[in-house]
Amino acid sequence: MIIPHAATPPVREASKLGQFSWALFDWANQPFFTIITTFIFAPYFANVLVGDPVKGQSAWAFTQSASGILIALMSPFLGAMADAGGRRKPYIFAFQILLAVGCAGLWFAYPNRPDLILPISWAVILATVGAEMSIVFNNAQLPSIVAPERMGRLSGFGWGLGYCGGLVSLLVVLAVSMPALFGLAANNDTPLFGLDAQSHELERLVGPAAAVWLAIFVLPMFLFTPDSVGARRQSLWVAAKQGGTSLVSTVRRLGSFRNALTYLIAFMLYNDGLSAIIAFGGVYAAATFGWSTVTLGIFGIILTVFAIPGAFLGGRLDDWIGSKRTVQLAIAGVIVATLGIVGVTAEHVLFVIPAEPISPTRALFGSLQEKTLMGFALLLGFCMGPMQAASRTLIGRLAPHQMSGEFFGLFALSGRATAWMAPAAIGTVTLITGSTRLGMACVLFFLVLGFILLWNVREERAAI
Repeated sequence: MIIPHAATPPVREASKLGQFSWALFDWANQPFFTIITTFIFAPYFANVLVGDPVKGQSAWAFTQSASGILIALMSPFLGAMADAGGRRKPYIFAFQILLAVGCAGLWFAYPNRPDLILPISWAVILATVGAEMSIVFNNAQLPSIVAPERMGRLSGFGWGLGYCGGLVSLLVVLAVSMPALFGLAANNDTPLFGLDAQSHELERLVGPAAAVWLAIFVLPMFLFTPDSVGARRQSLWVAAKQGGTSLVSTVRRLGSFRNALTYLIAFMLYNDGLSAIIAFGGVYAAATFGWSTVTLGIFGIILTVFAIPGAFLGGRLDDWIGSKRTVQLAIAGVIVATLGIVGVTAEHVLFVIPAEPISPTRALFGSLQEKTLMGFALLLGFCMGPMQAASRTLIGRLAPHQMSGEFFGLFALSGRATAWMAPAAIGTVTLITGSTRLGMACVLFFLVLGFILLWNVREERAAI
């Protein structure tokens, strides 16, 4: 059990409905990450829209790098603005609109149209910035709606609920693409709703569908979760001025927040590695094994099924042994999983063990290579929930009282400041070597270095 800092004033908790609605925000946003940036649209973008696995992986890396740079530049300042203005919901609303607009634009990602690669890339960037920035402000609400000793459980519950949302969205995609499997049609010759497989309408439709899902399920957070206690209603200009001044002051005093600064640097590294392996895992598998959209969807469903208990159990483990130890255990698991994944090629497993050639008539995940990759991917899925949820809780435990928005902004900065580096490293190495496998291996550097730095972090609240 983590003992809250003695100087921390008691929290007037939100109602159970308010806390659940806060967690439902993860459910509302997760389909963007699950079916767009990971399992369905990202492989379509790389392997169909771009049409070349190497160039496609590099092009997708550009979208992630560009969005990471924008988020890194904006998040600390806007977090400080929210602390100065007191309210977070107006910022959440504005960025959720950007997310919805960017998702809707993905419908126009027609195949065999190289002229659309750049505008669709910018739509992905817009949606990613909207998603990540709105998460900054929703995360900043956590310390003000639940007591410190229960933050880990609520954070883990939110991540678990988000993975459930991702699982449901993947099941919907699978049902539309293979209706006979769910008893919705006599055969799987055509997708539901008359979607045209030749023009990849299913892959393009996941964008607008994610926008509709978002609009429906984010509403409870706006209706039932209280905004910051004692929120000050200030003009945008006054909040921006005060937020900028506060941010400059915090940056100058970062030396006095040495413990929190060490954590932010560690998080910057290991989260970058995790984000990259999640973002490029589906792209790598599709390029290595030629997986179809249906196979990728099933892969995503299986991975998410394992991520859900990991997130829920990780939340309880967080409150039991502490956020730092939970993150350390999870990072170790992710490192092992990443080593196993990049050790699989079309000819080998575990780097050097030869495997039989992959048969084009094999059953689902029927080769030794695919089974090996699946095994390590399941370990990744189980570990990534606790790693993400406990990381969010840990910054909530370290942030000084009444500076949660600013520190969650710095948290987002540390999570995105180098977010362009791992995708850029993947893209660069992939292009230079012509190997998607060597490109993926770059993430190990970020995971291992972040793991090492985390050992020096003490789990205690910083004093102002």
